[in-house]
Amino acid sequence: MEAVAYRVRYQSIKEARSAFLGLTIAQLCAIAKVSVSGYYRWAKTPITAHQQENEELQKLIKQIYDQYNGRYGYRRITMALRREHDRRVNLKRVLRLMRYLDLQAIIQRPRRGCTIVRGTNFFPNRLERNFTAANPNEKWVTDVTYLTYGNGKKAFLSAIKDLYDSSIIAYNISQRNDNSLVLQNLEQAMVKNPNAHPLLHSDRGTQYTSKQYLRLTTEAGFILSMSRVSKCIDNAPMESFWSHYKDEAYYDRKFETYEALVTSIKEYIAFYNLKRYQTKSGSLTPAEYRALAA
Repeated sequence: MEAVAYRVRYQSIKEARSAFLGLTIAQLCAIAKVSVSGYYRWAKTPITAHQQENEELQKLIKQIYDQYNGRYGYRRITMALRREHDRRVNLKRVLRLMRYLDLQAIIQRPRRGCTIVRGTNFFPNRLERNFTAANPNEKWVTDVTYLTYGNGKKAFLSAIKDLYDSSIIAYNISQRNDNSLVLQNLEQAMVKNPNAHPLLHSDRGTQYTSKQYLRLTTEAGFILSMSRVSKCIDNAPMESFWSHYKDEAYYDRKFETYEALVTSIKEYIAFYNLKRYQTKSGSLTPAEYRALAA
């Protein structure tokens, strides 16, 4: 690591010198806290093929990192290098070069709190934390999260996720957290997948225990499953999606209007389904993995 630090300092001296800053090599070396002899020895050493390849990879890594607004960590950048640039590189090498460039993906923030349980139409946890599915539309999970825009105004996002490919198959956004938010979301999913009769897992929020929700899902032939009280991990895939969305497209951003927030949500879900590579799907996006089943 010390050798890497010196190479960084030497490179910065070279770049500063080429920028005609008017300083001598000795002055630049003094600023960088390296010896003049060490700098000249480094400058005269021929660049190896491996070093040249690393420099090219660093440019590509920075390009991909900026392209996806810091959303990609070393795993997804490695996938992008392989798929978009035909560069067969090792994960550890990409991680090492990202550390060299001081690049770090947006870190997920822990979510706190679970839904308050109300209502009477409860169902057991039939999903039982088995978050895998052999076929599309075999298992769906759903949830609602609240967002803010403007001066603390609230909006609500309901989404349904297919555990087969992790795709968001339907979502609905509203300024009201009522039954219509969830029911319209469910109706969208049913229209897009008319022959689906999945196991549908949710928490025990009021929308999911309502008579309207029970009637709609029963008529569609769905099997209902619900998380246990205060056990958010029972719906971990949905919680995971909320974390990805909020870390990558919501936190640290200011939405002045409801329309701006809605546009951002639509853009992110399109990105998530069509562009975000999934490790468990063999570096395929949710849409690509779903297409294989067709």
